[in-house]
Amino acid sequence: MNLPYEWMIGLRYTRAGKRSSRNSFISFISLISVSGIALGVAALIVVLSVMNGFEKEVTARMLSVLAHVEVFDARGSMPDWRAQAQAAFRNPEVRGAAPFVETEGMLVRDDTMKPAVIRGILPDMEPQVSDVARQMREGRLGLLTAGSSNIVLGSVLARSLGVHVGERITLMTAAPVAQTAPGQGGVAGVLPRPHAFTVAGIFEAGHYQFDSTLAFVNLDDAEALAGLTAPSGLRLRLADMNAAPRVALELKRSMTGELFMRDWSRVNATWFAAVQSQKHMMFIILAMIVAVAAFNLVSTLVMTVRDKRAEIAILRTLGASPGAVMRIFIVQGTLVGLLGTLIGIGLGVLVALNIDVIVPLIERLSGAHFLDKDIYFISEMPSDVHWDDVARVGGVAVLLAFIATLYPSWSAARAQPAEALRYE
Repeated sequence: MNLPYEWMIGLRYTRAGKRSSRNSFISFISLISVSGIALGVAALIVVLSVMNGFEKEVTARMLSVLAHVEVFDARGSMPDWRAQAQAAFRNPEVRGAAPFVETEGMLVRDDTMKPAVIRGILPDMEPQVSDVARQMREGRLGLLTAGSSNIVLGSVLARSLGVHVGERITLMTAAPVAQTAPGQGGVAGVLPRPHAFTVAGIFEAGHYQFDSTLAFVNLDDAEALAGLTAPSGLRLRLADMNAAPRVALELKRSMTGELFMRDWSRVNATWFAAVQSQKHMMFIILAMIVAVAAFNLVSTLVMTVRDKRAEIAILRTLGASPGAVMRIFIVQGTLVGLLGTLIGIGLGVLVALNIDVIVPLIERLSGAHFLDKDIYFISEMPSDVHWDDVARVGGVAVLLAFIATLYPSWSAARAQPAEALRYE
């Protein structure tokens, strides 16, 4: 082998810690260090993968209702929405477009009142930009015809109001005082205006925010509720949702009129920022576990240095420099850290890729159920392995192992040959 002698000796020390165990792969204390690093790395990869899986699952459920890009007109409405939709389709990323109106109101049923976001849509065009038609649990989205006064509610919203398909419900919206009859008063310049609607369907997106606050009506009915004569804007679906910020900028430049764009990542910017913050904090916390395991190498190398004092002294008398001695133990410690990291990566990726099998097995053995569908809307633990996370975890683990070798290696390099050989 054409390796420097520091590497050869470091490899030899890694393979055998004591003369009585020369045929073992590593000594017991090194095995503990390797196991600690491997478990820490595996835990970090599994946790990050599960968090990625939850983020991916929630994002998919959000985008089943949200558009990838929303286009608004500065005038408050978009009477030329068909021409603007054709202009948007000139961008190769755009796959669907549909007009919409969005307003707010209060849904009332007996003594129960719930705030809601009312979205006006065209049922025949809505499947181009959302999956609501496929998420219908009762009724049909196609029943939202113009002038029908039909409404489709989210499942949680319908349950909290205690309504079912075919029942009547009242929608309260705000009407400016100037539009009411003379002599009538109002709070803060507005009066509540009631509208009678019939529940034509119930959808379930699997996302609490939308299932508990969102309701759909026909576009014409929504325009009447909002006091508009045209849609508020366009909702677009793209071939690649991750390209939404870039496509929004391209559409801003290519489409005519005083328009402004909003992509899906900006709509829920606070949520995504919170998720990223949690991932960073989880990475730091679990990296401390890897750090504790990595710094077990300090005790391993200190014991090795004390056991090898005579060999170190002989190397020094043969002409080895303090730097060469230091490199021997750096190689030993780094190899132990690298071995533990590789084992941990393999174990972590294996568990993360098969978590859909492992978690049900643990649930059957323990009798516990980790995810309640009534709370989380999902019954299986999601996992999504990001290889950049795996590389980052591995790099941090190896770096911590390298740092842990510095003091013992420096201590070995300071050993005096005469002192070490005095009692040999």
